[in-house]
Amino acid sequence: MIELPVTVKRSLELLGLILAGALFVWGQTIIMPLLMAFFISLMLLPALRFFRKHKVPEAIAIFLPILLLFIAIGLIVWFFSSQIASLVADFPQIEKNVGKHLNELSGWIAKKFNYSVSEQLKFVDEQSNKLLSSTGAILGGAAGSVGDVLLFFGLIPIYIYLILLYKDLLLRFVFMWFDPPQHKNVEEGMRAAESIIKSYLIGLLIQITYITILLGGILFLFGIKHALLIGVIFAFLNLIPYLGALIGNVIGVLITLASSTEILPIFIVLGAIAFVQFLDNNILMPRIVGSKVKINALAAIVGVILAGTLAGISAMFLALPIIAVLKIIFDRSEQFKQWGVLLGDERPAQSPLKFPSFRNKKSTDKPTTQEKL
Repeated sequence: MIELPVTVKRSLELLGLILAGALFVWGQTIIMPLLMAFFISLMLLPALRFFRKHKVPEAIAIFLPILLLFIAIGLIVWFFSSQIASLVADFPQIEKNVGKHLNELSGWIAKKFNYSVSEQLKFVDEQSNKLLSSTGAILGGAAGSVGDVLLFFGLIPIYIYLILLYKDLLLRFVFMWFDPPQHKNVEEGMRAAESIIKSYLIGLLIQITYITILLGGILFLFGIKHALLIGVIFAFLNLIPYLGALIGNVIGVLITLASSTEILPIFIVLGAIAFVQFLDNNILMPRIVGSKVKINALAAIVGVILAGTLAGISAMFLALPIIAVLKIIFDRSEQFKQWGVLLGDERPAQSPLKFPSFRNKKSTDKPTTQEKL
């Protein structure tokens, strides 16, 4: 076999990344439902095995976990809708509070920047006209988005059922890509990926539940209006690594501003979110998920932003498990091991500039005797 030069190998790797990104963008309407269905299927595997162990026919054993999942999703949607309805019911008071906050903001701008109220109103009027002129395009895009969402969630249960039904066929397809001596390594990789994804996704479901209850409960005890709605929104946005928590803070403050004329509730909301985040990041989530998903913060943030840019919000939610699966594949491939190092959080004990042993693909956790000397 002809050994390719290193520069050619790296060029082919980068070309492969570009082609994969382009394929992801062009085929996202097909790829994203399949990816989501694949990850959900892994999460439902224990339930399927439980039903099969108790002699339930295969078709019913596959259908029951899917039915239970969508009942749970339906209850979440109902709960969220009821909270939104409560917010809408307070609209007259919200309108009054927003008007008060805007007047105070307008007065502050006029005082600090010598920008009169009439000039501010003129600016707002101009921006409103621009916004209204593009309403037709926005509504047309929204209609298309609704259609895409309905198609997306209509395909997912079908994909989940078929993936679970043909799981053995898919496994055989994967094994046939590799020579028999590599099958043990492939099996270890697949079992590791299944374990990590199940642990991560089930952990996220538990995380949504306790953040909603904990944050909503704390805010409710302090008398914050729409406490449960803030808790639900923050819990779901927190699924987007790093960026979601920031957006959740902003939305929590905006809802509180719209519901109250006081400043103190804003600090209560920010303090409660910070407290819940501290518990989640340092105590609760590490115990639930463990240390199995070892992705460094830089790779996670870049992956989330890149996924959102390529394939929208749904890809941002799936970014971390996708990166985790890629790391498992890279770690078990001698050719792509350096990419696994890039995604992981295992920092070398010393700088590779000073200690050559840390430049190798083989892992090492301390300098060699010669380097110490």
